[in-house]
Amino acid sequence: MNQKELLKVDHLKQYFPIKGGFLGRTINYVKAVDDVSFDIYEGETLSVVGESGCGKSTTGRAILRLDEPTDGTIEFNGEDLLSLNKRELRKRRKDLQVIFQDPYASLNPRQTVGNIITEAMSIQNAVPKEKQRERAIELLETVGLNGEQIDRYPHEFSGGQRQRIGIARALSVNPKLIICDEAVSALDVSVQAQVLNLLKKLQRQFKLTFLFIAHDLGVVRHISDRIIVMYLGKIVEIADKKSLFDNPQHPYTRSLLSAIPTPDPEKKKERIILQGDVPSPISPPAGCRFHTRCPFATEICQTEVPDLRHLNHMKEGHHAACHHIENIKSGDIKPNHSESKA
Repeated sequence: MNQKELLKVDHLKQYFPIKGGFLGRTINYVKAVDDVSFDIYEGETLSVVGESGCGKSTTGRAILRLDEPTDGTIEFNGEDLLSLNKRELRKRRKDLQVIFQDPYASLNPRQTVGNIITEAMSIQNAVPKEKQRERAIELLETVGLNGEQIDRYPHEFSGGQRQRIGIARALSVNPKLIICDEAVSALDVSVQAQVLNLLKKLQRQFKLTFLFIAHDLGVVRHISDRIIVMYLGKIVEIADKKSLFDNPQHPYTRSLLSAIPTPDPEKKKERIILQGDVPSPISPPAGCRFHTRCPFATEICQTEVPDLRHLNHMKEGHHAACHHIENIKSGDIKPNHSESKA
């Protein structure tokens, strides 16, 4: 790929200590993100999907250093973010912005919309003070709101409008990378589509790069260039959008894709129902973390961690972490517990 690499994440780990006992010592860790590596290129949308608790939002927070990573490296534009002190990081935050999931909780109810948007401009010295209000009005209109609403408070807006205010706030300091942390999951389906279309339009207009975190593959299909699938703190598959949807390799990705409803009631679709619940990240399974729920699991899956690898039948840039990719494709290995069809 000849695009410029904007963000490089290497062997990222995020462990949260569990305290216990009379002295409050650390007795164990929640391994929320465990050895994750990926790149993001300028101008692309890289999405991270998976069930709740898979570590996708924690990955986004670790990149922003909202939580300090346990181990690994995060390079932004060739600069190691983890080596920056608080003052240097605050300057760099101008280039890295976030849109949060809950538009009701992420805006200060005591501030007007104008103050919410101009606050970041003041902190980062992004816009001269006398031009900040004018710029805030311009941003409100850019995200599809009326500039005359600048002196209103967040409670006077709907959920979709509040999320647009959150987007305007993120844009106010001219960022290079925006992390969208479940940015549309709290919105109605019709509003989701409007916000996704707005994000795509803004990406073209401002040459933005997105890390888009979501649990809904249907949503991800509309906005992504490439997709990472995570399970229990690890990446199980990474590919461009077309390759992932047309030719999923990992059994977990296949089960996620099979859950997307089809609009045609006549079309029969195989529905893969996974057995059991996601194991605890406090004591994840040995070997492949998916083996406790995988219909193709064998003895090797219980003991050896599969590499994230590329195979000849897969498109370039398509990697999956499964011991049995070839055998599943050829039909040499059959599901070892029931799958239901719908």
